[in-house]
Amino acid sequence: MAKCKTDCIERPLSLVFEKLGCVVGRHPCVFIVLVLCVAAALGPGFIFLHEREANDIEDQFTPVNGPAKLERAIVVENFPQSEEFSQLRLSSEGTYASVIITGLHRENILTEAAFNDIIELDRQVKSITSGNTFENLCAKTKGRCMSNAILDIINYNAAEIVSSNIKYPMNNDTFLGTTIGGVELNPDSSALTSAKAVRLFYFLDEKKKGEEKMKNWIDGFLKLLSNSTEQKTVHVSYFTSISRQNELETNSDSVIPLFSVTYFLAITMSILSCLRLDCVRTKVWVAAFGVVSAGMAVLASFGLLLFCGMPFAMTVATAPFLILGVGVDDMFIMISCWQKTEVHKAVELRLAETYKEAGVSITITTLTDVLAFYIGLMTPFRSVQSFCMYTSTALLFCYLFNITFFGACLALNGWREKGNRHWLTCMKVPEATGDDGGCCVGGAYDENTHKEFEMPMDSFFKNYYGPFLTRVWVKALVCLVYAGYLAVSIYGCFQMQEGLDLKHLAADGSYVGSYYDKEDEFFSAFGPNVMLVIKDEDFQYWNPTARKSLDLCLENFLNLPVADSGISPISWLSAYMQFGLNADLNLGNETQFKSHLSAFLNLSGFSQDVNFTNNQIHASRMFIQTVNISTAIDEKNMLDVFRETAEKCVVDLIVYHPAFIYFDQYAVIVSNTIQNIVVATCAMLVISLLLIPNPLCSLWVTFAIASVIVGVTGFMALWDVSLDSVSMINLVICIGFSVDFSAHISYAYVSSEKSSANEKAMDAVTKLGYPIVQGAVSTIAGVVVLAAAKSYIFRTFFKIMFLVILFGAVHGIVFIPVFLTFLSTCSNSHEKKIIIFQSSDTSERQELEVPGEGWLAAIVCGVVTPMPCVLSITITTLTDVLAFYIGLLTPFRSVQSFCMYTSTALLFYYLFNITFFGACLALNGWREKGNRHWLTCMKVPEATGDDGGCCVAFEMPMDSFFKNYYVPFLTKV
Repeated sequence: MAKCKTDCIERPLSLVFEKLGCVVGRHPCVFIVLVLCVAAALGPGFIFLHEREANDIEDQFTPVNGPAKLERAIVVENFPQSEEFSQLRLSSEGTYASVIITGLHRENILTEAAFNDIIELDRQVKSITSGNTFENLCAKTKGRCMSNAILDIINYNAAEIVSSNIKYPMNNDTFLGTTIGGVELNPDSSALTSAKAVRLFYFLDEKKKGEEKMKNWIDGFLKLLSNSTEQKTVHVSYFTSISRQNELETNSDSVIPLFSVTYFLAITMSILSCLRLDCVRTKVWVAAFGVVSAGMAVLASFGLLLFCGMPFAMTVATAPFLILGVGVDDMFIMISCWQKTEVHKAVELRLAETYKEAGVSITITTLTDVLAFYIGLMTPFRSVQSFCMYTSTALLFCYLFNITFFGACLALNGWREKGNRHWLTCMKVPEATGDDGGCCVGGAYDENTHKEFEMPMDSFFKNYYGPFLTRVWVKALVCLVYAGYLAVSIYGCFQMQEGLDLKHLAADGSYVGSYYDKEDEFFSAFGPNVMLVIKDEDFQYWNPTARKSLDLCLENFLNLPVADSGISPISWLSAYMQFGLNADLNLGNETQFKSHLSAFLNLSGFSQDVNFTNNQIHASRMFIQTVNISTAIDEKNMLDVFRETAEKCVVDLIVYHPAFIYFDQYAVIVSNTIQNIVVATCAMLVISLLLIPNPLCSLWVTFAIASVIVGVTGFMALWDVSLDSVSMINLVICIGFSVDFSAHISYAYVSSEKSSANEKAMDAVTKLGYPIVQGAVSTIAGVVVLAAAKSYIFRTFFKIMFLVILFGAVHGIVFIPVFLTFLSTCSNSHEKKIIIFQSSDTSERQELEVPGEGWLAAIVCGVVTPMPCVLSITITTLTDVLAFYIGLLTPFRSVQSFCMYTSTALLFYYLFNITFFGACLALNGWREKGNRHWLTCMKVPEATGDDGGCCVAFEMPMDSFFKNYYVPFLTKV
């Protein structure tokens, strides 16, 4: 009778690891030298580090193919930069320096004393001569440097600020919403009575942006303001167009000193957790070389990718902290398994047993981690892609170095222990007679089991924690705690904020953060002045019906909550129609409309708003002022409603503002995060099904993934972490790491020889409880120094990693063991169930011997083991679906749509084939077994040869052809 097994992959893999362990145990020096040579060969790739650094904010932290980038290309193509500068019409942020001036005690800034300081500051800025003078570098309009409106209004005379009747936000067609902030108005008019802040801009000619003298002038500006930020009556916050970039580049340098602290902590934690009083059995050197192995993995993997030209984003600087934690985690699993082998066996046999026990477990966690990061490559953020590529490659190297270099170190340590030699001097010492080893004796072991004495923490998990956890009232309490955890997590998920605040790219205490804080406080009443670009070359501007359609679109925009209907749109067309009305021109006529257009544009200052060449209007643009854009949610909503309104408009137009480049992250961040989580979770389920010899326990592992992800997402929102490209990286980490602890425990539970569910849970916790705690503590120790970093990016990494490891460990040693006891089918015992099949019309009985995993195991065994056809179609389906999913990486929406629909259809087709069609095949099999007619289902006489007809069964003619003619012909020499 065929025996059904669900360990058809796990068992041979264990045997492979057993043989590998034996080879490593026999030739440890070969593996150590080999790994050292690989690290030495790839390590020099770090000489390319500065060349590969990719710190451009727009490139790294905005979607690769964001809509705003395509919209910007249309704007640049149709409206090239003019000699006449206009801040409103810039397609980018421009090159500039800016200051926000506030009162020292937040008092009214519209005073003569304050403006004396403001005018003096303006004079000092314009007098900077670093590289060149401001007069030579400034952006100009009508031959003069672009000036600041508020200073023009008072004619650079501080005394006039008190007597001037300044209207707000429009003062004689000049918009002051971005110049004066924190205002109070006269209740009876729009006249200013007081203000808290004044902002000045100093734009440079963008065409000279790449010149060294431009950078020198901006450096001179920063030097001036950093040395004298306090005036007599005002406080000054300052900023430049390159400040974010400079701060981002210096951020990564600030974390370098933390590497040494991290490795010191990791080595110290590893040694302390492996330390014994027995001078022979202590694992001091093993623990130290486990950390060295992780360090070499980082060196080799990063060196390889730097050799290959992979961009090195700032986010990658957090990866070594992560790799260290993972490598040490696997090390603890291997040490734990080594300690459970018999001390008198040959070293190679002990290492073989260690590899057999630990190999599959660390392979599962490595595969899930690496796969999670490779799935992260699907995100449209280059910073995430770079991080995922470096980290996944480093994890692979860490895994390979663990089963070669670290395994060899474990073998050498085994030879030392076998010779009963001191851990430090390697001199032989007298053998201890009990668990009372000291500095002069050692090598004690349990004479009953012939294994090393248990670590005190192992005894705690075996004698106290395991029995305590399996009590009924404790299980009920665990379920109650889990329900509370889930409730708080779900609540936190609904509090999640989206988007990366650009000030977070700068270090704490930076002048950039101060400027952004003042901007948010005083200048959030008015948002971007959004550009509406009519890109339809065939639009008939002179046609009253077409203009009516356009006016209706404009009205829809103005009716939006985020638009200021009190400020008229800046529209060349409205001004032109008014001009025609005043000049008594018939602008409803195409010829008349075009003949007077050029003159009007040149006189009115609208020449930059219309692409009018070869007597055709190729494109034109108008502007709408937005209001009350103070938070990331406001920015997201504004972007969404403007684009939705543009799509509904009958006129072919787009909306654009340079800030939309950064706002685009809101459009994709949630959908991409969900996509990564769903795809990765499904992939984790597949790997678990293949490598954990019980399907139901694999489902529990998948449940743990979902549970940890929900917990991390909810609690990170409550910890003031937004969902952005930085936290997306960490959620990708979460997918992989949430598998680790639960997979270890589930695998140990399934592999246990115990009979009852409670005993299995206690056995699993006894075996892996302490290694899980060790791994969790060591991983947190690897990243805890980042909590002291002055950068939001690194602190966010610490916060989410802390939550991932904490919740993962709690699931591994608390929730999952309890939940597994509720389902006794998660078993790998040798009990067998006999499933009896009996035909309804015959007395024939068939028995199938199935191990004690239950009905789901039987189903999976039936699919995987005895049916190679199913394996064949599974392979073809997986390759086809994977090919189509890879197609989702293309930048063409038509291809993405095709790939998504086709891959999903293929998956459903596969599932329906192995369920519905399989069931039909089974029904047909029952019909054939009863020798019944295909149409009438009546019994027919059984054919005695291939002479069947309508009343007997017969062989397919093509089967006979292939059998009797084609195959013999094909095999002839």
